[in-house]
Amino acid sequence: MSQCSYAFARACRVVRTKAVALGLFAGLALAAPLQAEPLTPLLAGALPALDTAAPLVGMANLDGRIVALTRDQAWRLDAEGKRWLPLQWSGAAQAGAMIGDGTRAYLLPADASASAAASTVAASQAARSQAKPAETSALKTEPTSAVATAPVIARVTSNDTRLDLKPLPPLPLALSSLRATLSGDSLFVAGLAADGSAQLLQRPLADEAAAWTSLPGWPGAAAPRSLVAQTRALFVIVADPHGGADRMLRRSPENQWSEVSRVPGQVLPGAGRATGQAHVLYPIIDPANAQAAAKLMIYQTITGSWATLPGAQVAAGTTATASWPDGLMWARASADGRQVEFATAQVQARKLGLHWLDWVVIVVYLGGMIGIGLFFYMREKRGSTSSFFVGGRSIPFWAAGVSLYAANTSSISFIAIPAKAFETNWQYLANNVVAVFGLMFVAVWIVPLLRRLDLMSVFSYLETRFHPAIRMLASALCILVQIGSRMSVILFLPALGIATITGISVFWSVILMGGFTIVYTAMGGMKAVIWTDFVQVIVKMGGALFAIGFMIWHLPGGFDQYWSTAMSLDKMHTFDFSFDITKATVWGFLFLVVFEVVLTFPKDQVLMQRTLSTKSDKEAGRSIWAFAAITIPGGIIFYTIGTSLFVYYKNNPERMNPLLPIDATFPMFIAAELPVGVTGLIIAGIFAAAMATLSGIMNSVATLISVDFYDKLAKNRTPKQSVFFAEIMTVVVGLIGIGTALLLSKFDIHSLFDLSIELAGLLGGGFAGAYTLGMFTRRANWQGVAIGIAASIALTLAIWTLQMVHPYYYLAISILLCIVIGYLASLFFPAPRQSLNGLTIFRDRALERESGIGTRESEDQRPARLALRARLR
Repeated sequence: MSQCSYAFARACRVVRTKAVALGLFAGLALAAPLQAEPLTPLLAGALPALDTAAPLVGMANLDGRIVALTRDQAWRLDAEGKRWLPLQWSGAAQAGAMIGDGTRAYLLPADASASAAASTVAASQAARSQAKPAETSALKTEPTSAVATAPVIARVTSNDTRLDLKPLPPLPLALSSLRATLSGDSLFVAGLAADGSAQLLQRPLADEAAAWTSLPGWPGAAAPRSLVAQTRALFVIVADPHGGADRMLRRSPENQWSEVSRVPGQVLPGAGRATGQAHVLYPIIDPANAQAAAKLMIYQTITGSWATLPGAQVAAGTTATASWPDGLMWARASADGRQVEFATAQVQARKLGLHWLDWVVIVVYLGGMIGIGLFFYMREKRGSTSSFFVGGRSIPFWAAGVSLYAANTSSISFIAIPAKAFETNWQYLANNVVAVFGLMFVAVWIVPLLRRLDLMSVFSYLETRFHPAIRMLASALCILVQIGSRMSVILFLPALGIATITGISVFWSVILMGGFTIVYTAMGGMKAVIWTDFVQVIVKMGGALFAIGFMIWHLPGGFDQYWSTAMSLDKMHTFDFSFDITKATVWGFLFLVVFEVVLTFPKDQVLMQRTLSTKSDKEAGRSIWAFAAITIPGGIIFYTIGTSLFVYYKNNPERMNPLLPIDATFPMFIAAELPVGVTGLIIAGIFAAAMATLSGIMNSVATLISVDFYDKLAKNRTPKQSVFFAEIMTVVVGLIGIGTALLLSKFDIHSLFDLSIELAGLLGGGFAGAYTLGMFTRRANWQGVAIGIAASIALTLAIWTLQMVHPYYYLAISILLCIVIGYLASLFFPAPRQSLNGLTIFRDRALERESGIGTRESEDQRPARLALRARLR
């Protein structure tokens, strides 16, 4: 039995074991009852009362410092949270309310007829700045009268002793029922103008000189009760003219208004707290019993569902609300009217852990991966770089094709794509469809051409076609892209999911996953990478299919409910034929595939190394056909997970955790809903999705470092020394990837899927265009290519800075810039003088004749073919 056959038989035994386990767990899962209790109850709390009979204007949380104010006094809560301390403040006679986001706060004017609060404050503070120190020592001063023609909003700042206001430019018109919210670096204000029309204003906060911008107001003339920014949209609650339940209107990023929900009651005026990345917490009053306490309800902005959170209620008579860590705080006058009482509610996420059986499944999986690596390490006794880097060129095409798919569907596919489909629709699946046609071209023309040359690093081609400097520059950029934009995201995403499920910190999840991948990749080389990929595809696809079936099975209406909900809300919309370059459209995907797949497929050493491991050029082409055949069905599975999550949580909104990011939706489902044992299997699938790609990246980057740099610079090296150096580099690359993933975990990123696209586009397009210039033109030279690479990176960074197009276009634009600029720059330098035979697509047939493919190789043809291969090495 050959080595490959033996390895495949071993892999099949592992797969059969997993399949049996899957079947056993399936019966248990389908019998498991659906948990209906809320996943995140509230923890009620109280703050000390404030001794004042004056009406409270508002309160705010300023970076952990709680402040409260009336129109002429201000206080802060001490660090222990036991008493209120007075603050120096000039007062604001026309102050109406305060709004904030937990770090910043702004004071709003009372109403449209009042004089501007900040105009009064400005005059008062100007007088105070000219007063003597003794005159400013009082804790309370009388406000100075002032008359303004337009209302003014002011920024609230505070330290341990005083509270100050910094007025913004006056609003362009007076508004009643004034509401405001913060979204990033912008302040939005909503209200009704004197003629009763709805008005929405926006002002960037970073530019002090910026004026207010008028945006389209919501339809109708209903007064706003609340304004909240969440999920890149604005949500306005408007009152019902007949005193019934409020209505919720949503403004999309494209300035389109729509009614998205009927509120299950009436929102407390001015209340609303954005929580996490896709939830809003509201106190809801029952219109039929306005004197009763308000219940706290969470609104899911993606599914449009409401859920009541138990554990706390907002007392009747509440006059002000503000942000509280992971919750809400509110205030009301005491029964005797001599104090202001404060209360809080904080969302409590239940700790979700793993059963011992889940750990057994995970340990068995990880042990199997190490076993495969150890098997090839003991069996191969590697003494050549060919064995370590390209598996001795003995891999069957179908195994290489499955490995190509595994490498291309990392944890981004397993976690981020379901999250994207949950949040939006199937629009990105169009890229898979278009990519299949591009892969057909690659299978016929590109991959066989390069496979005939017996390369190990695809960048060897650039040296022969252009110059050694181009090879090393492109290889260095590829290494940077693989480690910076892929390894970091691919490691961090599953670590986020595992931390959500198991309670293990992101730090240790990254260490665990990265460490195991380093071990079996360094031991087993490319053969271990490909055969573990094969097993990992079975594991992760089996887990994905089970999750889909579980969600649909537990819907009250089963598949009919799933299908009707998804279709009615356009959640399976795939093809967008518009010409909007700010969106991911079919034309954009076509543009991207032409440049990323058709013209520049060799740029990806991770994928190309698998095709170079096959037995011949025909087998290499067939591996691409196998890859293409799996791409669309595999994509449908992962997008179906996202749609299933949407329908499931629309029906069970109380089972969501509003504190988690959107990318953690699928891991949250795995941890909270799946039965014992199956959770471990799905976690193994998450491991598999990440480790399949990580192992390929580690091996490929180690190959580039060894072949493109070490072999070029080191003198008198032996094959064993080269292999040992490659093993060391595999470990080093893995450790760097772990470090970048841990660094990434320190940032709050809305979508890691979008981040990976941006980083790859900003850095990867320049060197990718070099292949197009090399294979599809005869005139391009190394000087022009170097100019094209540098210019494309610089211009793409400029486009990214200005946010001119959708991030999905960055890579294609960068490649196009490199091609155009590189070709034009080449015209200013001499044309290449060396033979381009077999180096361009135009000479492909000649290369076939020289290689003896399809014809009998003559004695005088053989030296020419071997010389060409030697040059490329």
